[in-house]
This record gives sequence, C-alpha cells and structure tokens, in this order.
Amino acid sequence: QVKLVESGGGLVQAGDSLRLSCISSGRTLSTTAMGWFRQAPGKEREFVSSINWSGSNTLYTDSVKGRFTISRDNSANLLLLQMNNLRPNDTAAYYCAATHFYSAATADLQLYDYWGQGTQVTVSS
Repeated sequence: QVKLVESGGGLVQAGDSLRLSCISSGRTLSTTAMGWFRQAPGKEREFVSSINWSGSNTLYTDSVKGRFTISRDNSANLLLLQMNNLRPNDTAAYYCAATHFYSAATADLQLYDYWGQGTQVTVSS
C-alpha cells in the first residue's frame, strides 16, 4: 500500500514563501504522475499543480502560475511544492496525491488514487 506524508505547512505573512514536501512509501511512484491539491474551509478540493512521472512536464492552476513550482526526486520518493509570494487566498489544507497508472501530468482529481493527510498553509494579510 502507498503512504503519502506531507510536511512544510505553517502560518506566514502575505509575500512570504513556504516549501511543501511529500514523502511516499510503499509501492514505487516513480512511473506515475503526482500532484498537489488544496481545500479551503467550506470549499471543494481544487487542483494546484501536477508533474509527470519524469518531472519533464508540469501543470499549474492559473492562480499560482509564476509563484509556485512543483518538482520531484524519484530517487528519494520526494515531491516538492515551492510556494513564493503567498497570498491570503492561498490559505488552505494542501494535499499530496499520486496516480496508480497514469504517467502524464493531470489536473483531474478523479485520476488520483493515493492521498496524503494534508498540511495546513495559512497566509495572513
């Protein structure tokens, strides 16, 4: 079974940076796509960013383009999300996710089979 564990969340001020990490264990995920999603209170979970199996292709939701960078280190079973110039509306619980078979980067939440427990990011104005 696959386990995903996120870390790196916290309380920051607008304009600050954070780096989220996600460590995977169990079945290797080096051949499948991974991604980050977020969920604010009272809202549905939404796509943030995705990366293909090799790291050569990435996707971002429009609101984070130019501010967030997703990357992965398959040798370390590690997924990262560098978040710069954070804004109050970035406040949410952030979830790491992985697909089981799909290798291309994708924003489709339904294609992700494994989820972490989430890490809270709070951005004050």
